[in-house]
Amino acid sequence: MPWQSKQKYECLLNINNAIITKKTREGLFEAIATQLTKVCLCDRCSIQLYDPMDSSITYFATAKGIKPNGISCETSRPLSAGAVANMVIESGKPIVIQDLSSVAHWTSADSMLMAGLTSTMAFPLIIRDKIIGSLHCSFKKCPENIVELTGFVEELCKQVSIAIDNMLSYEKLRNINEALEKQKGFVLEKINRANEAFYFTSRKMSKLKNDMDLVAESTAPVLIVGETGTGKDLVARYIHNHSPRNQNLFVKVNCASLASSLIESEFFGHAKGSFTGATVKRIGRFEMANGGTIFLDEIGELPLQNQAKLLQVLEDKAFERVGESTPISADFRIISATNQNLTKNIRAGKFRRDLFYRINTILLEIPPLRERFEDIELLVRCFSSNFAKIMQRPEAQYSSSAMDALRQYHWPGNVRELQNAVEKITILSNGQKLTEADIQRLLHPFDCEEGPTQESQFLTRDEMERRHIQEALERCRGRTGGKHGASQLLGIPRSTLQYRMKRLGISPCSETH
Repeated sequence: MPWQSKQKYECLLNINNAIITKKTREGLFEAIATQLTKVCLCDRCSIQLYDPMDSSITYFATAKGIKPNGISCETSRPLSAGAVANMVIESGKPIVIQDLSSVAHWTSADSMLMAGLTSTMAFPLIIRDKIIGSLHCSFKKCPENIVELTGFVEELCKQVSIAIDNMLSYEKLRNINEALEKQKGFVLEKINRANEAFYFTSRKMSKLKNDMDLVAESTAPVLIVGETGTGKDLVARYIHNHSPRNQNLFVKVNCASLASSLIESEFFGHAKGSFTGATVKRIGRFEMANGGTIFLDEIGELPLQNQAKLLQVLEDKAFERVGESTPISADFRIISATNQNLTKNIRAGKFRRDLFYRINTILLEIPPLRERFEDIELLVRCFSSNFAKIMQRPEAQYSSSAMDALRQYHWPGNVRELQNAVEKITILSNGQKLTEADIQRLLHPFDCEEGPTQESQFLTRDEMERRHIQEALERCRGRTGGKHGASQLLGIPRSTLQYRMKRLGISPCSETH
């Protein structure tokens, strides 16, 4: 065949173009095999990948050309089963067999001979001193210029190795990205389900919920104000989850928990080596929130010196990582929250007026729990049911007087305090019906009679056990055994309870068996 430099250069150019443009194994291999077939006039072309972990080989893609019987492209096989590939990968050098009949005792050679192939050559694919596989070209008739051809294909394998390695890396990254997208979707779905729980019957909360639905459809900045424990985080997440941005991240930053010296790094990220301890490049929260929502909780705690930088970022939607000078643009929605009076802070010089106007396009105020007492019973019932399912315990029961006590309590910690109280009740009640006295002891644990000294108020172990048993007996109306007896409430056998009563001098009461 005519052998010209033009053919070689065209072959190299076309393979280089395939490296850039092809996105699938089959597409890349088809491009490589087509070029090799044009230049080498080979009748079969294949690429095999080598896995050193289990010493196996697999076809990179379906071989092109003649398909000998007994050689499958579908499954992996031990390296030892591929005689030619084994020699190439073990030696790291090309193998040329001009007459396959001389090695007909090899299974693979015998299969090729039966298919009409008489000669073959194979080359190692090496990238960064690592063998990743082998390239095979087989012929019905051995080419006359096989020596010159071997030298060219050996050089060509450098480009092929790069192409194969790039494709494997691309596939790996694509698989990782797909897995991350699935994990992200799972996490977002789980978070969204967990944060959809709004329990209310009051008019104030109904109005707030209606405002939240309207706000969610816009992209305007939102400021949420309310006392500690009212659920500002829950409201912010609800707005994000029902907005067009809900497929992207909701990034929360608690401004009160950040050291002033690290706020810019936390917000905007930093370059490697930008300050002591910056050993790697870090992505900031605003960059993470690109396409989604950033929630600045407790924004009233943000130091004054950092407020100007935040204002600039909110206006420009661009920032620079600490230690870098290249601007980074990000499309985010900002939701802020505070339990402080920002207007009062502005007058005191603790909060910038221009920043306040920037974050306060829409104001949502969450009423404290004491101003919507009609929601308390619903919240208690729902929390009790949820905790019972999570803890696999019987659901707590409440007498009417107990529920009245819960409604009349001031709840300085708002819904969070109520939730914590119900969790404690679920743990301790063991499904028993709670009385008003039980609720009072729970809500006012430190309201007790003052003794002469702290030392005299400290109870011994026996005194604590005596009081505990007496309280159980009172609650069970003197009944020690049975389904609703004190022994079951205390979680001990009746005989053990009777022994301890005798030891501690507790007189048995009249009981109903």
